[in-house]
Amino acid sequence: MPNTWFSKSLIIAGPCSVESESQIVATAQALARIPEVKLLRGGIWKPRTRPDAFEGRGEEGLAWLREAKQESGLPTITEVATPNHIELAMKYDVDALWIGARTVVNPFSVQQLADAMRGSEVPVFIKNPVSPDLRLWIGTFERFQKAGVKTLAAIHRGFSYYKESPYRNFPLWEIPIELTRQLAVPLITDVSHICGNRELLLPTAQKALDLATDGLMIECHIHPDDALTDAKQQITPDELKEMMAALAFRSKHSNGVARDLAELRGEIDDIDGELLQLLARRMEVSAQIGEYKKRNNVTVVQLDRWKQILADHIETGHDLGLTAELIKEVFEAIHQASIERQRHIMEDE
Repeated sequence: MPNTWFSKSLIIAGPCSVESESQIVATAQALARIPEVKLLRGGIWKPRTRPDAFEGRGEEGLAWLREAKQESGLPTITEVATPNHIELAMKYDVDALWIGARTVVNPFSVQQLADAMRGSEVPVFIKNPVSPDLRLWIGTFERFQKAGVKTLAAIHRGFSYYKESPYRNFPLWEIPIELTRQLAVPLITDVSHICGNRELLLPTAQKALDLATDGLMIECHIHPDDALTDAKQQITPDELKEMMAALAFRSKHSNGVARDLAELRGEIDDIDGELLQLLARRMEVSAQIGEYKKRNNVTVVQLDRWKQILADHIETGHDLGLTAELIKEVFEAIHQASIERQRHIMEDE
C-alpha cells in the first residue's frame, strides 16, 4: 500500500455506485480538487437485498471508472465478491479492492477471493461482517495473509444490531479497536454506511478520528438526491470539502507528549487498577451470596431487586455526570457475570 496513502488520514470518497460515464467522471474531477481525498471509490457490482434493484453496471462501469482515474489522477478502489470480479478489476487497472460485509460472512467465498489474489501486490481492504463477529473478521484477514497478500487494511462500516439506534449500522467501536489491537492493520471508518443519512456524517466522522482511525470512507455523488443507490447517505463534493474543513484531524502518535498528559495517563492506570481490585472483591461477595442461595434454595436471579438497583445506579450516576447508557452497559455486564458465577455454584454439587 503506498506510504503516501497513510501519511495522514486517508480519505476515500466517491459514489456508492458507478451509474454513468458522466456521473463518475464529474464526481472524480470535483473530488480531485479536495487535497484530503487520496482514493476514488465506486461500486461496480452492488449486492442488493431484492432481485429487481439496481445491481451495478458491471464491466461497462469499470471502463468508466478507469476514465475517471485518468481524468482526475485519483487511484481507484472497488468492491469485489467473486474471482471473476477480481480478474475484471485488474483488467481495468483498479488500484485497490475491498471485500464487502456480505461477502466476509461466507468463509467459502472469502477463500475463493484469497486464492484468486494469491501473491498479489494489490491492496485489499476488508470490511467487517454484517454481524458483530470479531473472529469472523479476523479470519478473513488470515485467509488473505496465508495466500500471500501482504497489503491489507480494515474498513469499519458498522454492524446489524438488535438495539434501536439512530445509525443505519451500529458502530460498536470497541470491535474495530480490538481488531487493530490484535492485527495492527490500518483502519478506515466507512461513516456513510454507519450513519445511513448525511445529517450524522460530521459528528460520526469526528468521533472516528478521535478514536484514532487511519481514515474515512465517505460516499460522494455529483447529484446525490438522484443516486440509484443509498441516496440519503451521499453528499456532494462541495459538502465533503466543507466537512474536511470542519473536522479536527488528530495525531495518532504520542511521542514527545507533554509531561502533564503522561501524568494523567498514569492516574488513569492507577484508577483502572483500583477498579479491577473492586471488581474482584465484588465477585467474591457475589460468590458468597451464591452459596447462601444454594443452602436456602433461593433462585439465582431476583429480577425486581435488580431493576431497582439499576434504577438507583442510573440516578446516582446522573448526579455524578455519568450517562444512563454507560451505567446500564457497565452494570448489566457485571450483573451477568455475577449470575454466571452464582449459577455455577448452584450447579456444583
